[in-house]
Amino acid sequence: MTKNEIALAPNAALLVIDVQKGFDDASYWGPRNNPAAEANIGALMDAWQESGRPVVLVRHASRTPGSVLAADHPGHAFKDFVTDRAGQEALLVTKTVNSSFYGTPDLAAWLTAQGIGQLVVSGIQTNMCVETTARMAGNLGYDVLVPLDATHTFDLAGPEGRNLTADELATATAVNLHGGGFARVVNTAQLLAAAGSPARLTA
Repeated sequence: MTKNEIALAPNAALLVIDVQKGFDDASYWGPRNNPAAEANIGALMDAWQESGRPVVLVRHASRTPGSVLAADHPGHAFKDFVTDRAGQEALLVTKTVNSSFYGTPDLAAWLTAQGIGQLVVSGIQTNMCVETTARMAGNLGYDVLVPLDATHTFDLAGPEGRNLTADELATATAVNLHGGGFARVVNTAQLLAAAGSPARLTA
């Protein structure tokens, strides 16, 4: 194996984070990037189920007043393509903060019980819950892969009138995770190829 090759573990877990209907509300969130994100997430879910690898569905229950992701709002529901693919064996984690490791049931405890050491982190938003989860997973010692094209985010306003586009934020996430040693940033096509046998990808 060369230094650019990664073995995809037979039990590598796919995390599908916050792929909820509320994120379709452009009037609430503003401009987004990567319109291919949903198709790529769906393709990964299909590949994981076909190969018998575990899938973890994470859902955000916002406590922010008026949020389209609040538990009592229709936007709390998963997008239809996720629901259609969600097998009974998938673990469902509900959280109220950015990290999927602070949710119910306890994700780290479940991963430990299953003997899982490698995670593929996908979903919404790239620079929020995806990046936070990937950073924490890296700190906890997991081997983390992030297919950036299976995530998306939205333009964001910062301090002193500084604004970044969704694409700029996604680029920053890629640099933070990959350059910072938290995760290996890859793409969906690489993971789909790796999900077969032999299970390898090049990044």
